[in-house]
Amino acid sequence: MSKLAIPVKMPGVAEALSGDMLLVKRALARDAGAFRTIIKTYNQRLYRIARGILRNDAEAEDVVQEAYVHAFANLATFRGDSSLATWLSRIVINEALGRLRKRRRTVAMPENPEAQIIRFPLNPSDDPERTMAQRQILALVERATDSLPDIYRMVFVARVIEGLSMEETADLLGVRPETVKTRLHRARSLLRKALDDEIGPALLDAFPFAGRRCERLTKAVMGRLGFE
Repeated sequence: MSKLAIPVKMPGVAEALSGDMLLVKRALARDAGAFRTIIKTYNQRLYRIARGILRNDAEAEDVVQEAYVHAFANLATFRGDSSLATWLSRIVINEALGRLRKRRRTVAMPENPEAQIIRFPLNPSDDPERTMAQRQILALVERATDSLPDIYRMVFVARVIEGLSMEETADLLGVRPETVKTRLHRARSLLRKALDDEIGPALLDAFPFAGRRCERLTKAVMGRLGFE
């Protein structure tokens, strides 16, 4: 006589979604702390996604701010079918793509636009040679990433720089996991295998969004919401 299979619970996923709903409920009740928590939690991910699409620091920051305002105005529609991170990321993607389409209609893009390099805060205790090497590697990562075609760059930013899983990336971009795998393989080929092998660990520090920049955007969004 066979035993009935006992379903295995996944408390991590369930708790994350439950936490999202609690945070959303607090925000819907106009809890300023909830809004601030949401903004500071997801600033870096949303900024990286927006910059991965737009390849421009200022525009990416502006898009994230607009996306927050749009999201908070429609927060009641969040049902927890996906994580709050995914829900916000989709709004940022739509906002960034809309900005990109508008830009392409109004401005003739140069054939080889010069990449804008973000200056990374580095540990002052590092020796000068190591600091210089780190700067060169990170600059190389950004230039190479900016050179990717849009569909490959978005997958590369989500999977490699932001560290999302295959399934999370597929859900975020609305494609199949197999498509994510294919596009990521193509992106890495374009960036060259040597580059991928050499600087993989440094990618965690690419496109940072913290400190004063994070606080500035948080303050701007909170102000637009009427809290500051």
